[in-house]
Amino acid sequence: MAHAYHHAVSSARRFRGTAEDYLAIHEWIDGSKVAFSDHRHRALRHHSFGVYACEERFGKTIKNSDGIDVPVRTIAEQHIVEDLGYVPSVQDWFKHMNKEFWMTGRPLTEQFNPKKKSNDKSAQKHNAHTRGLIQESLRIPT
Repeated sequence: MAHAYHHAVSSARRFRGTAEDYLAIHEWIDGSKVAFSDHRHRALRHHSFGVYACEERFGKTIKNSDGIDVPVRTIAEQHIVEDLGYVPSVQDWFKHMNKEFWMTGRPLTEQFNPKKKSNDKSAQKHNAHTRGLIQESLRIPT
């Protein structure tokens, strides 16, 4: 489905109530479109762990406008099945992801020779700059 609102309408048909009862859940599931606007955004929340995270965020159930308690897990699973046909695991998504050296967390200079420090001044400058940015982001304001 193209928009969270259409998922919410589908939820209202299935569980009763109004689309507005379900819209926040469907917007959250599709919220990764802000960072990545094509179908690959689904890798961030359209899986079994995303269902769990949705339940953690919205609670085990919501009460719709007809007074019916509806399980959040079922709403999230409905959304994902409408988009993908089933609820994949995180592993289903990530097993197709290429492993990149930077994902290891080691300095980029180790990519070429892990036992020897690089004499490449630009790589050293880049690594120092990156470390500085990370340290700055972790600083707690006093």
